[in-house]
Amino acid sequence: MTGEAAVNSKERREMDLSKAKRIVIKVGTSNLTDKNYRLEPRKVEKLAKEIIELKDKGKEVILVTSGAIGAGIGKLDLKQRPRDIKVLQATAAVGQNILMSTYDQYFTTYEQTIAQVLLTHEDFFDRQRYLNLRNTLSILLKSGVIPIINENDTVAVDEIKVGDNDNLSALVASNLGADLLIMLTDTDGLFTYDPKRSKNAALISVVDEITPEIERIAETRGKTGVGGMKTKIQAAKVTMKAGIPLVIANGGEENIIMRIIEGEPLGTLFMPKKKKMYSREHWILFVSQPKGRIKVDEGAKTALIKNSGSLLPSGIIGVEKEFKSGDTISIVDANGVEFAKGISNYSSSDIEKIKGMQSKEIEHVLGRKDYAEVVYRGNLVLL
Repeated sequence: MTGEAAVNSKERREMDLSKAKRIVIKVGTSNLTDKNYRLEPRKVEKLAKEIIELKDKGKEVILVTSGAIGAGIGKLDLKQRPRDIKVLQATAAVGQNILMSTYDQYFTTYEQTIAQVLLTHEDFFDRQRYLNLRNTLSILLKSGVIPIINENDTVAVDEIKVGDNDNLSALVASNLGADLLIMLTDTDGLFTYDPKRSKNAALISVVDEITPEIERIAETRGKTGVGGMKTKIQAAKVTMKAGIPLVIANGGEENIIMRIIEGEPLGTLFMPKKKKMYSREHWILFVSQPKGRIKVDEGAKTALIKNSGSLLPSGIIGVEKEFKSGDTISIVDANGVEFAKGISNYSSSDIEKIKGMQSKEIEHVLGRKDYAEVVYRGNLVLL
């Protein structure tokens, strides 16, 4: 265990996961299928049983699942996992119904209602769709329903290639303000080396910072399911910044979910950096795509970072690319280094006219004064 990678076990014990109320569980393909990628009902039954035990403890559970392609492989009697993207998409289309039917079979045993939700990253980029998704999932949880979320593999090409349910689960967890994200995979967690290749491999129990060393380890680790440790580290960056603990653990272990909740030091715990973000902060920082950039002077940068101020036109020295009022923009310093993101109150053309001016001059220059600030503090997130 490397010093810069982990913190002591005392800090892990102080992270009381038993208090987590809303929990997102991401299950990888390897925990649902056999060695030939075919869906294995026994593994689905095990997962359903553990989730019901969690629900019986009064927890809200959202399941992000892989396995549609594996189910399709079995139904189509394929000899191996297809490599062609078009065939993969068709296989996922066949398998998704089987996957959900299998979940429904085992959850019905416990009289538990489930709901299928198919998503791509596009469902997060648009602010209104993002809010609609949040509202729908919240209503399902309040109704006692377990949402079962999957990447829409029939239309998502790149996601199939990289196993992006890892990143999707992090976006879902932060979208819903979850208290914990558990990623179940086929390894005991993050190791210093590949344990299948090195006797010196040691489990990293706790990670409190994603260092270059951690990223190097993730790059060289073998694949788990159709994803890999690299995408899990990407997801950890999101959850840690969003203030949500993440545990990567071996889903093959008996009663693994409840043991994690009860504080057993299993897997690798990624410690959150700060308190949980509000939904708007999360969307600005992780999901929305900046349409342009605003360059500010040192005084404005100091006001934003140290004084928690809003961005006023007086501190703006440049505008790059075209954008509209309400678009997300990057905020960079005089050297072009990005240090914040926010929602602009004015279009790029309007900002060009008022940059460097006092707020009281806005109406004189534009013929109107919608806002005194170009970016209101409540719509701004520091990086």
